[in-house]
Amino acid sequence: MSNTLLRIYPSELKMPFELRKSNTGCIELVNKTDQRVAFKVKTTNPKKYAVRPTSGIVPPGGSCGITITMQAPKEIPQDYQCKDKFLIQSVIVQEGITHKDIVPEMFGRAPGRVVEEFKLRVIYIPANPPSPVPEGDEEEIADMEVDHEVFRQSMIDAASRQEYASGPQASHDKGRLYG
Repeated sequence: MSNTLLRIYPSELKMPFELRKSNTGCIELVNKTDQRVAFKVKTTNPKKYAVRPTSGIVPPGGSCGITITMQAPKEIPQDYQCKDKFLIQSVIVQEGITHKDIVPEMFGRAPGRVVEEFKLRVIYIPANPPSPVPEGDEEEIADMEVDHEVFRQSMIDAASRQEYASGPQASHDKGRLYG
């Protein structure tokens, strides 16, 4: 079903995953209408996630941020895959309805009521991706930078010698390092 009431971003919840540490992800709801839209967030695993707010009203053209905190996992799931999902339900509400008036019955099927639903998958991402630079003390890193500069200069020198040592073709390709 296409969502005409709310735009939900992102379309997949990428949750940082780290053993024994809780992490947080955010989603944004944007009201695409000129009417007030009530929403409710449900999950397949309510003991694992804290959702704030779980429901609310988004004004016409307005937006609402939702914070989802995953409890600290005790083990890595098989294949690093997550089967958890969130369901975001939305419905147009009348002027005067407040957050306190939102009840589960508002999101039930009824004649003349359009309830939109959006399913959001959870995807685990590494909380601390590996660094492309090997870890070590600062002296080693400084040495690596010096060595890199020496290597770079020796490559420039070698390329210069190659240009002058390539014989008759060198005059043809003057100025080009690679022929």
